[in-house]
Formats: sequence, C-alpha cells, structure tokens
Amino acid sequence: MKSIFIKEIKQYFSSPIAYLSMGLFFVLNALFLWFIPGSYYLPDYRFADLIPFFELAPWILMFVVAAISMKSFSEEFKSGTIETIVTKPLTYKHIVLGKFFSIWFLGLLMLVPTTIYVYSIQHLSLEGYIDYKQVISSYLGLILLLAALSAIGVFASSLFDSQVNAFLTGLFLMFLLYYGFDGLGNFNLLGSFDLLFKKLSLDYHYQNFVKGLIRLSDIIYLLSIIVLFLILTNFNLKKRLQ
Repeated sequence: MKSIFIKEIKQYFSSPIAYLSMGLFFVLNALFLWFIPGSYYLPDYRFADLIPFFELAPWILMFVVAAISMKSFSEEFKSGTIETIVTKPLTYKHIVLGKFFSIWFLGLLMLVPTTIYVYSIQHLSLEGYIDYKQVISSYLGLILLLAALSAIGVFASSLFDSQVNAFLTGLFLMFLLYYGFDGLGNFNLLGSFDLLFKKLSLDYHYQNFVKGLIRLSDIIYLLSIIVLFLILTNFNLKKRLQ
C-alpha cells in the first residue's frame, strides 16, 4: 500500500494536476467568500464564524475530487499498467487503499491554506471572538466528507477506461449522495420516508458537524460510506482483472 501511495503522490506532483486542483479550490473559495457578494460573502455575514465556507466547500470539493480521482484506475486500465501492478506482491486491497489515501491526502493539503480564514474572521469580529469548537467540529466533518468523496471517486474510476466517464460518473454519485437524497426528502412526497431519505444523504450528517455537533452516528455513517465504496472498488477491480 505504501508503494502505491508514494507512486500516486509523485505522479500527481510531477504533473500540473495537483497544483491546479489545489489552486482552483483555494481561489474559488476565496472569490465566493471575500470578493463576490452573495450567499457566501463573509464580510456581510452577521456572525463571526466560518459557516459560509463550510457550506460552500463541499460543492467545490465534489468537482475537484472527481477531477483528481478520475485517472486513478481508468488511466491504469487504458494504458495496461494495471497488469504490471497486480503482478507485484500487492493485494487488491492494498492497491485500492494506496490510491484512496493518495487522493485523500491531496485533498487534505488543499484544506491547509483555508485555515487562514480562521485568522481573518477572528480579526473581522468586533469582539475578536470565534467559536473554535464549531470550527474544529466543522473541519472534522469536512475531512470525513473529503474521505467519502475520495472513496466514491476511486470507485467511479475503477468502472471505466475513460477518464471523462469516470469524472462524470464520480461527480453524479457524489451529488446524488450529498444532496440528491436530501433534496428528495425535502419534497415531502413520501410521508414517513422523507426523513429516511434525508438521513441517507451526506449533507444531513455533514451539517451536524457544521453546527458544532460531533455525534457518533454521523461519524459511523460517513465511515460506512467510505468502507462501502472501497469494498465496491475492490470487488470491481477483482472482477475486471479475473
């Protein structure tokens, strides 16, 4: 697993994709939070907190993670290098985990520069106060959400030889799991099942972290999504290579 992780990280940073992804994530967040008046414009926000950032970040992350992860397996299948990888003393599980952790790690690097927003908001506040408990809870939720999106992206990439198809499928699955079920529940057409569909969405559980709540049920749900898609990726990899 370690060898796959290192190989993937080197490949990302030997091409523009890592730098473009990290730069795009930071720039888009900065534009919406500090320069473009709207729902996420921090200077007009009434409270000294980072809720606008934590509400905006998942939408940008879906596009960025789908773009980063689309080549993880699809490029290997297209070029035939996957055959070389599986001949090494590595299990399918190690290959999947190596690629998953490399994408998640790259995503975590994207979050590091955003911590400057904490300092900025504190100095914008008239009282110089910010709820650090909520900030920590929100970052924990974003980190777990990022891991879930990474697992979904890896799975989508394992389905295709085409990076474009992997990107579109990954983005669709991320949107479906993040907002699709929640949106369906908001229509109030399914009676008692409305709440069930909301609880199936990533957004429902992520928003509890943004509110400052660290609940075991939300952590278990996000970890379950991660494990589920890694298992599906492992199964699909075996199926395609056997």
